[in-house]
Amino acid sequence: MAYDVELADRIRDALTAEESVAEKKMFGGLQFMVRGKLTAGATADGRLLLKCDPERCDELTARPGARVAEMGGRNMGNSWIAVDAGELSDEDLAWWIDVALDYNERSTQA
Repeated sequence: MAYDVELADRIRDALTAEESVAEKKMFGGLQFMVRGKLTAGATADGRLLLKCDPERCDELTARPGARVAEMGGRNMGNSWIAVDAGELSDEDLAWWIDVALDYNERSTQA
């Protein structure tokens, strides 16, 4: 499976301060797990995929380039957000990674 290598490198760099990070090829891209839980990833179509608090879905999808993620044409649910990464500044990427890490820290779901 091909994925956006540049985006994966940027995500990897953004997660360097985390102690427990693993990479797995899945969902058509490269996903990053923190503390054993899926957190963020780079997709083949140049999107940032991240796991977030479903209660923040409306707020987060109102941001530029963000929407509820789909896989195979099916909605993945309010806790998965896809963000068009082509225009993401390093600051924007860091903000999105913080959103995912915050939920990761508070979540009990793997």
